[in-house]
Amino acid sequence: MKRTLYAIAIAAMPLISVAQDLPAPSPKAMVQQRIGLTDVTVEYSRPSMKGRKVFGDVVPYGEVWRTGANKATSISFKGDVVVADQPLKAGTYSIFTIPHEGGAWEVIFNRNTELWGASDRKPEEDVLHIKVPAKECPITETFTMEFANLGQDEGDLVLRWETQEAFVHITADATKQGKANIAEAVAKADAGYRPFYSAANFYLDRNLDAKQALAWAEKSVSKEKKYWNTFVLAKAQAANNMFKEAADTAREAAKMAAEEKDGGAERTYLQKSEEWMAKAGK
Repeated sequence: MKRTLYAIAIAAMPLISVAQDLPAPSPKAMVQQRIGLTDVTVEYSRPSMKGRKVFGDVVPYGEVWRTGANKATSISFKGDVVVADQPLKAGTYSIFTIPHEGGAWEVIFNRNTELWGASDRKPEEDVLHIKVPAKECPITETFTMEFANLGQDEGDLVLRWETQEAFVHITADATKQGKANIAEAVAKADAGYRPFYSAANFYLDRNLDAKQALAWAEKSVSKEKKYWNTFVLAKAQAANNMFKEAADTAREAAKMAAEEKDGGAERTYLQKSEEWMAKAGK
């Protein structure tokens, strides 16, 4: 009986080993960023240098690299985007790169997201092949992908390892979708001051219809006056060349901000009030 139990235990050992959850040499990672109104998600594995020379050795120059370790790196776009001035439809793609010594990298987006090594990739499944800028950087021990240089509807996906970093510029224009969202929000019978405030701010930030922005700003303040929507009203007045009114409204917003103990807003509003008053005097 003991021998039988021992034999069963020995037979089960490989199965137990397979089932073990152990740290991976190149752990998985995920980074997410909203650009405009489009969510972008990157999933990848992070190899480390561990005393090795990476580019030109572990990752040869001029050859396709899986851009990480283990399963190929994937990137998902919830909406259509523009990558390095080239359109790319919403979806999930695997990313491959071709690093070049002292110059731009090539980045390849492939529709097959179940790939492992670069040798598994089929060029006919590529959907986009672009060149992106790269430069030297301080030593980065572990391969890192992150988003940086974020602006209105744009940002860079940065690939960094050893002393190299490459920048994949992504844009996702939110103007059309933003307008649609605004139209839906302000049309609601129970819309409060916030949707009108946000709508006015959106139009002002994007230099859209200044008159419409003014109407929404006035509507927001008429529903409930806060120092921040009062200042947006001032900005809308200035956008419509109503500089005297803008200066007066900004001072009112500054007084309200002071009462709420927001010194930063108070100083900003007073500074803008002075600027608009100077324009009014011209």
